[in-house]
Amino acid sequence: MPRLPLANRSTWLLLVTAAMVLLSAAWVAAGLVHVWAHPLLGWLPLPVTSILGGHACWTASRQTELDAGTRRFWRHMTVASALLTAGIVANIVDATGGPAPSQRIGAVTLAAYVSVLGLVMWALLRLPSWQRSRSDWSRFGIDAGIVLLTVGGLVWHFSLRNHQQWATQTGGAGAMLAITAVAFVSMATFVKVAFAGAGRLDRRAIYILAIGSAASGGFGSLSPLLIDRPYLSTSLVSVPLAAFSVHLAAVSQQRAGNREPRPRSARRRISVVPYLAVAIADLLLLTTDIGDPAQTRTMEAIVVALTALVVLRQVIALRDNQRLQDRLTHQATHDSLTDAGNRALFEQHAERLLADGSAFHVALLDLDDFKAVNDRLGHRIGDQLIQETSRRLTAALGGNGTVARLGGDEFALILVTGDTDDPDALFQRLLHAVEQPAHLDGNILTTGASLGITAAHTGDDPAELLRRADVAMYDAKAAGGHRWQWFDPCMDQAADDTARLGADLRRALDSDQFFVLYQPIVSLPAGVPAGAEALLRWQHPERGLVPPDVFIPIAERIGVIHELGAWVLEQACRQSADWTHRFGTAAPARISVNVSARQLADPGFVDSVAATLCSTGADTSRLLIEVTETAVLNADTAVEQLHRLKALGLRIALDDFGTGHSSLSLLLTCPVDVLKVDKSFVSGDTAGQAGAIIVKNIIGFTTDFGIDAVAEGVETADQAERLYDVGYRLAQGYHFGRPMSADAFEAVFTSERTVPTPVA
Repeated sequence: MPRLPLANRSTWLLLVTAAMVLLSAAWVAAGLVHVWAHPLLGWLPLPVTSILGGHACWTASRQTELDAGTRRFWRHMTVASALLTAGIVANIVDATGGPAPSQRIGAVTLAAYVSVLGLVMWALLRLPSWQRSRSDWSRFGIDAGIVLLTVGGLVWHFSLRNHQQWATQTGGAGAMLAITAVAFVSMATFVKVAFAGAGRLDRRAIYILAIGSAASGGFGSLSPLLIDRPYLSTSLVSVPLAAFSVHLAAVSQQRAGNREPRPRSARRRISVVPYLAVAIADLLLLTTDIGDPAQTRTMEAIVVALTALVVLRQVIALRDNQRLQDRLTHQATHDSLTDAGNRALFEQHAERLLADGSAFHVALLDLDDFKAVNDRLGHRIGDQLIQETSRRLTAALGGNGTVARLGGDEFALILVTGDTDDPDALFQRLLHAVEQPAHLDGNILTTGASLGITAAHTGDDPAELLRRADVAMYDAKAAGGHRWQWFDPCMDQAADDTARLGADLRRALDSDQFFVLYQPIVSLPAGVPAGAEALLRWQHPERGLVPPDVFIPIAERIGVIHELGAWVLEQACRQSADWTHRFGTAAPARISVNVSARQLADPGFVDSVAATLCSTGADTSRLLIEVTETAVLNADTAVEQLHRLKALGLRIALDDFGTGHSSLSLLLTCPVDVLKVDKSFVSGDTAGQAGAIIVKNIIGFTTDFGIDAVAEGVETADQAERLYDVGYRLAQGYHFGRPMSADAFEAVFTSERTVPTPVA
């Protein structure tokens, strides 16, 4: 016969235990109006319930997905169920083994029951506790005292005050001890769940155990009501109830598995305990026999003590609520990463100073190239740099202002200066503090910052102050960063002009205002064209020729760079395909197209390139994709995108090499075919001895890596000769040719002569 699945089998066994409990309850209920001739029959369901409960605990303890502490708890409960079974058998002997039925509880029975209670308490106390604050422990102590007094009052009222009657009925004081122990185990279970925690033990299982122990103790305390019915015992109900609660709790654990409990909900439930305890104590006081002064004084003392504890708890709760309110207010006005102020605090302080007519400045500080730090070292180091920057700004300002983090690496500062203060000196001090080397987790970082400043005037509001500081800050960044810049009203004019240029830029592509020029890349020493770089130009209908360094940043900022980049690539591919078709092997060997960081960050960029190559029929071996170091660092998926472009058959060039943060490390991760040495090392201010050394060293390792090197910015024959002498075989610059139309470049590479040296 096939075995039932574990879930179904556990359900059927649980139903059997429940049936035994109902049978026992029915036996006791019937015995209230009927004298049972064979009391032993009423005891037979009890060992069945404890054995089934122990089996369920054993099954739960063998679940491999449970943590060690939870499995250990259910092993203890299995042993406790075995002891309960032994106690039941001994109790049956006590009740039915004499000449007449009795409610006597012998020493063996009592020892077994007390052992069960002790083992359960030990199992509960061994469960891991949750982390709690000192205030939590204070409330816990008070709540524990309240529960202790309430349970003590209940035990006194229903049991201990009738101790002589109990001793006569059960043959000793052991029964009272057992009932008291059951009550206090119930209390301990409740307190453990409500506050201290139960590790990863199923929360529902713990509540079942708490309710079961409370119900078992409650039924056990009704024994004086059966004093004239020796053939009955409250154990006939209390013991099966306890066994059933254990069984039900074990099944709940089996079904819950290793689910993480949520301890916070317990705090809501324990909050009603003090008031419920006072209500219970008041009810007990009202029902106390006023003819017995000792009982009355006992209950009065319990009520007074409970009231005092509840008042004390309320005082602690009010204090905690105030602290919580202060903490929430702090969280609402402070940054979680740095604990500096946030935008809300900045606006509050600025509004107050504006209302008071105080003189102050607002500065906006942004770290230069912060994204490169995140990309190279990870966000954890980036967060540490933000925290260190916040600490330095706070220390540099002292009591003269407020530091607020607006988000990312951007900080807003309120600078309150007196008539004798020098704001410029303060701004310089702030930049100096931020730009000092930072030792972060084994890394030494030196970062720059751009600072935009504006003075507050009558009629300003926080948003306007931030706007002006932001405009000034971007002006400082545009000037190269590592500096501070006052806001000037002309910056607004420049910003408006930029906005208008951006609007014109959106329409320019549809209006055929763009065109492509080609700057020759030549082989040394002869200067014969080996290829060209495709360069985008904009002929504005009113402004004339707009420089690329003006409209390209705008295109990137407003998102038009994707359309422009795709258009340039298509034009270059069509032109390359046309030259290859007409001139064959005599066509330019490489046509370079620049790609921005935003294009690399576009998930659909490579697919778009593939579609363009397919539609134009361009030979991928004659095309070169140029990216800057900054573009690679600023796009999280840049390296992956470059590998995909390489898989299409395209070659990859790293432009402006030597000016970025990780020049050499990029050679290890990027599929680079060509390095274009930045013109600053060839013809710029650093082109002297230091630049010459860098240029010479670059050609050395490019040869080792099997990478071609192109020297950019060659302006004189002397520079070209020096480059050739140190090993360069490809060069680009005004000495060999300025950017020219496709027809003009075609005339150059089809002629038998070398590219003429242009006149400056």
